[in-house]
Amino acid sequence: MSSRGEHQTMPLSVLLKRELASEKIENPEIVHGQASQSKKGEDFTLLKTECQRAMGDGVTTFSVFGLFDGHNGSAAAIYTKENLLNNVLNAIPTDLNRDEWVAALPRALVAGFVKTDKDFQERARTSGTTVTFVIIEGWVITVASVGDSRCIFESAEGGIYYLSADHRLECNVEERERITACGGEVGRLNTGGGTEIGPLRCWPGGLCLSRSIGDVDVGEFIVPVPYVKQVKLSTAGGRMIISSDGVWDALSAEVALDCCRGMPPDAAAAQIVKEAVQAKGLRDDTTCIVVDILPQEKPAAPLPPPKKPVKGMFRAMFRKKPSESSSHVDKEYMEPDVVEELFEEGSAMLSERLDTKYPLCNMFKLFMCAVCQLEMKPGEGISIHAGSSNSVKLRPWDGPFLCSSCQEKKEAMEGKRPSGDRHSSESD
Repeated sequence: MSSRGEHQTMPLSVLLKRELASEKIENPEIVHGQASQSKKGEDFTLLKTECQRAMGDGVTTFSVFGLFDGHNGSAAAIYTKENLLNNVLNAIPTDLNRDEWVAALPRALVAGFVKTDKDFQERARTSGTTVTFVIIEGWVITVASVGDSRCIFESAEGGIYYLSADHRLECNVEERERITACGGEVGRLNTGGGTEIGPLRCWPGGLCLSRSIGDVDVGEFIVPVPYVKQVKLSTAGGRMIISSDGVWDALSAEVALDCCRGMPPDAAAAQIVKEAVQAKGLRDDTTCIVVDILPQEKPAAPLPPPKKPVKGMFRAMFRKKPSESSSHVDKEYMEPDVVEELFEEGSAMLSERLDTKYPLCNMFKLFMCAVCQLEMKPGEGISIHAGSSNSVKLRPWDGPFLCSSCQEKKEAMEGKRPSGDRHSSESD
């Protein structure tokens, strides 16, 4: 997890223990709908509301929603839809209790995204896909995203929260700097005579995004490492919208929410798509998933009071409290609930995203590849910190570890190996 001193968040264990201690708090009711209008046939969705996992002597359920906006063909979107969830779940150790399982999700999502990308690229297919992937466990939402599809949430209290990042090169300075530092080039399409048109793109390949799954022909500095945000909702719930760029190129978050207010999720999704197409025309696949997260016994989505002003897409928009004693924390939580940020990280460096601090370090097996879950003998694995400035201080058992294949993938993403070395057999 992020260890920035200024980024203080409420301990996950405190929030979940408080929830479990109250017999009155039940899991939310999840109601969803989707709609789309197709231009290229490259958008795909995943909607699963009754996923089961063993916990102690019983079974608990969680929900998964995914949006995969393909480009240069549909192969990457289809493959990711079919394999990403299993890759994420396989990266989570068994026999975890509820708070441990939720705490392990951000790391597992990174591993699952990278493994899915690595496995697909080994098929030497040249398509790619954006991914917005949502896991809902109780009142905790965890969102992982690469590309320019987006996920927003409006709480019953009226606040709007952005749960994904936009990885378009045009609007993300940090990603442009990362790509050029790794050996890529960023610029607009040159039509000759010094004339440049269109959005910023990554060359070779001309992709407008800095992160995706697939895109083996573009270069491996286009990375699959997702931005991850995890929040705990109030028990009043709210409405979540997951849409491809066909919606967000035409509608703001406020307009999307307002145009479907009071509608059930299926009608709401259809209305958002309709509004987007009317505003800009059907220039791209336009897909929307609407998910209402409701308290039990409330059949309709709550109508929030007038919305609070949104102060910017990428600012910290969640209430944070300083670290305090657990008893004081529990006392404060007797006040009206708000959305609480539990985790946020967007670094593209695997050494930062797969590293784990106590107590997470005890959840993962030491001699297992942190990406592909391959079991290794002692001494075979390569520390994710190898080659870093701190590597000289590492001890032989300082993991997590990568197998040789995943280490090559890591080096390519960091610009330490020329892209294409492992894919020289490509012909198209």
